[in-house]
Amino acid sequence: MKETYLGHVPFQDNLYQFLSKIMSDQARESFSEPDFRIFRISRHKEVYAYEESSSRARVVCKFYWPRMNWDRDRATQAAFHEYDSLEILRGYNLVGSPHHVIRPLGFDREINCALALEYYAGERLSHSIHHAVRHHDDDRLFRRLTALAYFLATQHDRTANGMPVNFEPDCDYFSHLVSTLLKRRRIGQWDVDELSWLCDIWRGRSRMWEDQQVWLHGDATPANFLFGPGMDVVAIDLERAKRGDRMFDIGRIAGELQHAFMVGTGHKHLAEPFIGHFLWEYSCHFRERELTFKSITSRAPYYMGLTLLRIARNDYITNDYGGRLIRQAKRLLRAP
Repeated sequence: MKETYLGHVPFQDNLYQFLSKIMSDQARESFSEPDFRIFRISRHKEVYAYEESSSRARVVCKFYWPRMNWDRDRATQAAFHEYDSLEILRGYNLVGSPHHVIRPLGFDREINCALALEYYAGERLSHSIHHAVRHHDDDRLFRRLTALAYFLATQHDRTANGMPVNFEPDCDYFSHLVSTLLKRRRIGQWDVDELSWLCDIWRGRSRMWEDQQVWLHGDATPANFLFGPGMDVVAIDLERAKRGDRMFDIGRIAGELQHAFMVGTGHKHLAEPFIGHFLWEYSCHFRERELTFKSITSRAPYYMGLTLLRIARNDYITNDYGGRLIRQAKRLLRAP
């Protein structure tokens, strides 16, 4: 996303002292009267980059308090969850090249519950998808999906704990999305009944309960993965990280790919080569790649459908396109 320059942090602002300490700790030297420029880097969340003018050193700050309806305790809890999730995943040696989880740098409850994070100037997956959809730069997207598959396979493999997944929370999330769609008049009661029936069918399938738990990114959208040179991938925005079925991440990426081509070209089938490539590349990092591929492709339709329903609930989605997403979600969920 394009950054928006907003000005400078006033010297008397508490944020100025917070940033001074964070940057000094990172550089292991003190800055003499640092000057911090402000850049907005997210339209939907309170996320900003701060750049020290002379050194060009940068940090990112996420402000949780405004996003949590000014509930400081809730905001603090959410910030600590992301902080802990980042540290947990970094503890599995997801640090450096080629697999890197962004580093948390500090937290201040009194400054709008600010969480300071390492800055990484990589290309977002969303940018690569845009170039494939709009400019037919397929090779770039294939390369990015190869690297992302490698990253997620590594994360999931290293964090697997041998405990069977509990599919019930993913069914509860499905029901929550359906209720939201009904409340926002995206669907009617007949749709609710059909979608609930389809979810119950998936709930009864043994394959949805047989994999082992892994640490999930939890919000594996194209905006939350950055790419550097070669196979380098950096994960950001882990505020929804949790343990669960690997397909929650994998199916989210596949569903987002389908949505991108649906909205950008009007043709969902144009996403299929990229989805197939991503699922196969992920499978290739496991010893029994054929069995892995069979397992994840048999579960992908549920999580892709879940993703399309999630997208359809958003206010920026038109009623017409929201209807297309819901119809495609139903087609996916009818898969045997």
